[in-house]
Amino acid sequence: MESEKKSSVSDVGAWAMNVVSSVGIIMANKQLMSANGYSFTFATTLTGFHFAVTALVGMVSNATGFSSSKHVPLWELIWFSIVANMSITGMNLSLMLNSVGFYQISKLSMIPVVCVMEWILHNKRYSKDVKMSVVVVVIGVGVCTVTDVKVNAKGFLCACVAVLSTSLQQISIGSLQKKYSIGSFELLSKTAPIQACSLLVLGPFCDYYLSGNLLLDYKYTSGAIFFILLSCSLAVFCNFSQYLCIGRFSAVSFQVIGHMKTVCVLTLGWLLFDSALTLKNILGMLVAVAGMVIYSWAVEVEKSNTKSPHAAKNSLTEEELRLLKEGMEKVDVEAGQSKA
Repeated sequence: MESEKKSSVSDVGAWAMNVVSSVGIIMANKQLMSANGYSFTFATTLTGFHFAVTALVGMVSNATGFSSSKHVPLWELIWFSIVANMSITGMNLSLMLNSVGFYQISKLSMIPVVCVMEWILHNKRYSKDVKMSVVVVVIGVGVCTVTDVKVNAKGFLCACVAVLSTSLQQISIGSLQKKYSIGSFELLSKTAPIQACSLLVLGPFCDYYLSGNLLLDYKYTSGAIFFILLSCSLAVFCNFSQYLCIGRFSAVSFQVIGHMKTVCVLTLGWLLFDSALTLKNILGMLVAVAGMVIYSWAVEVEKSNTKSPHAAKNSLTEEELRLLKEGMEKVDVEAGQSKA
């Protein structure tokens, strides 16, 4: 019972770390990249900075013995990094080429795509309650975020690449942890250097295509440097908590509960940046939160239904073993009497 309480506390802590760090990094990046802030329009390169700092923290952790290093084949790490970088680049291109409304729709489509991919790759099935709760979350977030929807062929292609690669990346995080019995931070420490190197090399070219600005021409101020360092620091916690949550739960749970970040960002945008918050936004957020609560309940019910037959099977086996033992003892006694 006590171990279950500790597990519940650590689960809540993992989710809280992810939500707080993700919302914090969005707010910091908004100040860093917006025209009213410091106009640092190099999103892909900034992500390279994030993984560089994360890799540095992982190296220090391994050197000091705080974390252990387990073997994962290099080709799997490279393949994972390619998929993850495709996800980052695809998302940035999708946001540039499509309207914000279609970009939000593509992000919402990740939940059903992850479900389908897990069914194809791992033969994982979901109960009717889980499916219904996912639909409620998608509707709620869609109502509060989707406005204008404009799409073109290039944007649609980039959105498809982004959704498929992001879904595959998140599923791979969980499968790699289970396959090699490696912790979330250890896996992140192995993938972060590869992603950092590739993004820092390719990022400036990608950002020049997206924004038309050269990284070398940007004039760094003390304020811009502060927010870059703040963004990188929060990224360490954000990346770690993402691997931790997916490893402890699943990619679907990460997507569903992760939309709590959308609700928090809309609320903080209204409080801190005077963003408009309409009745439609509020109703959508309430529906989304209700869907998350229903999803959490449905997952717990599914877990209890899975455990119950297993427990019954174990108790039945123990009963059979007891009867078998008594029967064997009876046979031994009868055999001894016949010999006498």
